Amino acid sequence: MVRPRTLQIETIIKRTDHLIAQGTKTSALFTRWRLATFLVGLICTVTLYKLNWYQSGNLSLALFLAIFIAVAAYHNKVEAQIHRLRQWKQIKRTHLARMALDWGNIPKQATDGPSSHPYAADLDLVGPHSLTHLLDTTISDQGRERLHSWLLNQPPSPEQWHTRQALVRELTSRPLLRDRLTLDAKLTGDQEINGKRLAAVIEHRLGLPHLNSILVVQGLLALTTLGLGFATLFGLLPGYWMFSFAAYVLIYFMTDQGEELLEHAVGLHHETERLATVLGLIERYAARRETTLASTWATLIGHVSPIQQLREAARTLHAISIKAHPLVHLTINAIGPWDLWFLHRLIQIQDRIQQALPQWLDALAEVEAASALATFAYLHPDYTWPTPLTVNHGQDTLPPTLRANRLAHPLLSPRTRISNDVQLAELGSIYLITGSNMSGKSTFLRTIGINLCLAQTGAPVCADSFEWTWSRLACCIRVDDSLDAGLSFFYAEVKRLKTILDATKDRTVPPVLFLIDEIFKGTNNRERLIGSQAYITALSKGHGFGLVSTHDLELSDLEQVIPRLRNAHFQETVSDGTLTFDYQLRPGPCPTTNALRIMELEGLPISPSPHNRAQ
Repeated sequence: MVRPRTLQIETIIKRTDHLIAQGTKTSALFTRWRLATFLVGLICTVTLYKLNWYQSGNLSLALFLAIFIAVAAYHNKVEAQIHRLRQWKQIKRTHLARMALDWGNIPKQATDGPSSHPYAADLDLVGPHSLTHLLDTTISDQGRERLHSWLLNQPPSPEQWHTRQALVRELTSRPLLRDRLTLDAKLTGDQEINGKRLAAVIEHRLGLPHLNSILVVQGLLALTTLGLGFATLFGLLPGYWMFSFAAYVLIYFMTDQGEELLEHAVGLHHETERLATVLGLIERYAARRETTLASTWATLIGHVSPIQQLREAARTLHAISIKAHPLVHLTINAIGPWDLWFLHRLIQIQDRIQQALPQWLDALAEVEAASALATFAYLHPDYTWPTPLTVNHGQDTLPPTLRANRLAHPLLSPRTRISNDVQLAELGSIYLITGSNMSGKSTFLRTIGINLCLAQTGAPVCADSFEWTWSRLACCIRVDDSLDAGLSFFYAEVKRLKTILDATKDRTVPPVLFLIDEIFKGTNNRERLIGSQAYITALSKGHGFGLVSTHDLELSDLEQVIPRLRNAHFQETVSDGTLTFDYQLRPGPCPTTNALRIMELEGLPISPSPHNRAQ
């Protein structure tokens, strides 16, 4: 299924290339026409003036100027369309990069997850080459934060999840809307929409007492100055205009908002225009028929349409931003109370949209996050929509469950990733995973965790089937020492394991799915074995279920002590002096080890020297 989707996108890229080539030829033709029109018009007009045919010369100048402006206007439209097509092609090429995991060609937002998050770093959810790097197609800061919150704050309530997944599934079948959102945002600017800055501007009121009265006085003084100036110009009155102008200037400097007003406006009108454009696009799609998008949009957006309000705000902020050009700014304000008028307009806009703007930004963030997951689903049509298990008639509760067939890691290439089945049921059920170095234990734990995270977010999963009950994820896979906090590797690991164990004691919330890799690997063999036996026994009695991997084969004996613990393993084969791995999960404890074999293959000594043995 992946290859046809790839071919479909590649076909669109080829068609776009063809249109770009046609547009480029047309643009070159219009460039020649503009030059020809200019030269012919110049020659004809100059010749007619030389012959003293001034009326004909004026007519020629007007005619050729009109032709030149018309050709230039159409040429600009062609160039704009070429730019649009190139942006469209880039969006499609980015889709191919996401499918091929070509990380260098996937745009990345510079964000990191919280340092103490229970699973973000362990499952590669944030940072370069992460799940958010792969998923993130958002166009605003709030959209990106919403996507991150869906991934990092789990599980959602069942009602939230069903509403969210319905929206994601609907948007999956609407690739034109999703890509148009990205395209329209790119065409109006390269930077993402900064909703927080816009909201801060709308919420911050510029205080100027008696603004309306001052505006009327300044308007009258400007008109008086203009009238007296014309009277002086035509010799009707002496220079009385200087007195009204002096009063006007004095009031202007007394009421000038200075840098505070400038900070509100510079550059922000671009973001406001961008926000109006993308909200308008969603609103047009949502108004077409009764859909999940329409109902979600109506619920979030309220009854006030944002389009006209935001466009008026953009025009006002654009007018205020003239303060960035001091000479033009002073000239315009010398003619009339430009700043006061648009300050008055800004305050009116603040009054109208201050309450509605957070709703608009929230609605956009919801659609953006759902659109990112929908793009992921669209680009991976072979992935499965997961099924949350619910309580059947006659059942009081549902045991914690996770069942998946042919589960694989979505951040690994389809050409190399290996799938496995997994089945966990009941509180305290534990898979104890043993296996050799590099056999795939850590990747298997991450595979389960990242797919559960996708499932609870509302996205499809990399599996043939996936059923689960709502779970809290907690991991101890990637543990680092912390010099800043004064923590050794072992102590950092102990603190993480303590957090997981504490989480399993809370029975008022969904159970914990714990994923623990190489338990107590930061200490010696004897203490690791004792500590691991006690810790796993405690986990089996808590409000959780999950997997624990280890190198200590002695721990496999816990299967005789803990009723719901099952052994499983990964193993390797040696062929022609080379270790090979099939990364397939098998039942039972691992029958082989490979540490000494790896050292031997790399030329390291694997037996003590005679001198050491003598000692």
